[in-house]
Amino acid sequence: MFEERALSPPLSRVREERAPGTLVLDCEGDFETLPPEALDELALLVEDVTPTSHPDEWVPEDAPAILRRYAGSDLVVGLPGAGSVAWTAQTAPPLCLVKARVEGVPEGFVEFLIAEALVEIGLDLPEGFLDFFGEEYPALARATSLGPNATYQVATALYAGWRGLHTREVFAGWGEGEPALYDAWVDAGERLEGRVGELPTLVATNELDFAEATELACGAIKHGLDLPAPFDALDTRAYRDHGPAFAVRWAEKTFEAIRDEEV
Repeated sequence: MFEERALSPPLSRVREERAPGTLVLDCEGDFETLPPEALDELALLVEDVTPTSHPDEWVPEDAPAILRRYAGSDLVVGLPGAGSVAWTAQTAPPLCLVKARVEGVPEGFVEFLIAEALVEIGLDLPEGFLDFFGEEYPALARATSLGPNATYQVATALYAGWRGLHTREVFAGWGEGEPALYDAWVDAGERLEGRVGELPTLVATNELDFAEATELACGAIKHGLDLPAPFDALDTRAYRDHGPAFAVRWAEKTFEAIRDEEV
């Protein structure tokens, strides 16, 4: 199911600088979470496997089953919402997994996604939003007053936004050393810019629900785009520095304002 990917010179340089030794694998099939039989094959490609586990109290009772499984002692690689390229540091060496869904996607953008994963591995960022929120996740679920699936989507988005605050400085620096990757990063941001500017209208006309709007806005953070309220508060040094506690407080204030508008 897996085959080591031949890396272009820019990706080889990023790996060497940011995440030496990381295996970049093309996946034969598509997945959100790798099935057990794929994990068995994966284990043969690495030197060590050390699954993470988290306290039960971090996961609300009504959370999606996959999140409860991720919190347990099983090796779980990939979560819904992780995108076309997933990575894990639960193995030695770390793994960057390129899903089959990238077929037909412009090669430059695929290269950027792989480079992004390598940067995140190198920065030792939390692997998933549960690792990021930790014991604060139940507080986020209470703050949003959304159902478990929408809360999961919001949490995934908020974590992506926080990651973007850390990675975009690296991406911007590629303008001098890795122009192809830099251009792909800029191009992806330009493609988002129009929809981000329309966010208030899209929400007001019910073309996007709150979780979808959060996903779009937080996806734009890594590109340094201007965000409308209330999402602009997430593109701040305070969020970068205080992470989950800031995200929970942001959700509390945002949903208090939404409820006040509905009264």
